Amino acid sequence: MRVISGERKGTRLKAVPGSATRPTTDKVKESLFNIIGPYFAGGDALDLYAGSGGLGIEALSRGCDHAVFVDKHAKAVQTIQENLRVTRYEEQATVYRQDAKSVLEQFAGSGRVFKLIFMDPPYHAEEHEAFLHTIEMNRLLTDNGVVVCEHGSEAELPEQVGRLEKIKVQRYSDVITISFYEYASTEG
Repeated sequence: MRVISGERKGTRLKAVPGSATRPTTDKVKESLFNIIGPYFAGGDALDLYAGSGGLGIEALSRGCDHAVFVDKHAKAVQTIQENLRVTRYEEQATVYRQDAKSVLEQFAGSGRVFKLIFMDPPYHAEEHEAFLHTIEMNRLLTDNGVVVCEHGSEAELPEQVGRLEKIKVQRYSDVITISFYEYASTEG
């Protein structure tokens, strides 16, 4: 596992020990960043169920200003912190050892917004729809932002959640699919 592109391209990242997490493969990571925009001019990223922190670190390497990493597992948080040290992004990161729902609730009403929100729960998507509602109701996504939902290929996520609209679905295997959401255009 490595940083695919940007200022830290090629830097090797550690995986979380054990089988509780499954890192997004380099191939899938490269593809999803090609879809959402290969490089960014600032903005913040929110990496829910961060695992090793690979998606948030990739966003930083490609030009995001700051990334928030959320994982409730101690081994994951330790791995994220090690990967932030290796990539020298410690000053551009905040790491929470909490569950994703609690952190989203903390951000609700805070005025905090994100250009990229990654939701990659381990092997299930039960929380996706509820989290999409929380993100939409509390305007946690910038107007030009994208929510990236990695989920099992058997799961069907809604076409629209409030103003959040599914803009693309990319199936990577019989196991992994990624759905992309952004705010629907209000232009008539």
